Amino acid sequence: MSRASRRREGRGGSSRGPGTMNKAPIWIMSGSVLAGLLVVALLAGPGGGDDMGHHPMPRIDAHAMHVMPAARYASSPGVADVYERASEIPAVLDGIYCYCFCHDTFGHYSLLDCFMNDHGAGCDICLQEAILAYEMTSQGASVDDIRQEVDRRYRT
Repeated sequence: MSRASRRREGRGGSSRGPGTMNKAPIWIMSGSVLAGLLVVALLAGPGGGDDMGHHPMPRIDAHAMHVMPAARYASSPGVADVYERASEIPAVLDGIYCYCFCHDTFGHYSLLDCFMNDHGAGCDICLQEAILAYEMTSQGASVDDIRQEVDRRYRT
C-alpha cells in the first residue's frame, strides 16, 4: 500500500473529506488575476494616469486673506512680488498641485497653502509655479490649461 493510500485510509478513505482544500483550476485563478488588473486599469482612467487627478479642486473659501501679506517680504522684492500676485489669484492657486511635494511633507492641500506662510518664500518650485499660474491667468488661460502646463514642466 502506498503512502497516499494509507493517508486516505487514515482520514476515512476519502481524498476530499472535510478539512481538505479543493484546488481551483489554473484558468480560474488566472481569470481572477486578469479581472483584478482590469479593475485597476479602469480605475486609473483613460490617458495612462494623465487625468490630472492629483490636482486639488479649488475650495469655495479660497481668497486673498489666505496669502501672507507681500509687505512681509519687503527685503526680497522678487518674493514680495510673487506673494502679491498670489493674493490676486487665490482660487487658481488652490486648484494646482505643488510639485515641491509639500502635500506629502507638510500636508498642504494646494499651491495656495504654500503662500499662507513663509514656505513659498523659500521654495523656488512654489515661486515658479505661482508665477506661471499668474502669467497664464493674465493671458486668459483656464485652470485646466494651467494644470497641464504645470504638469508638463514639473511632472517627472
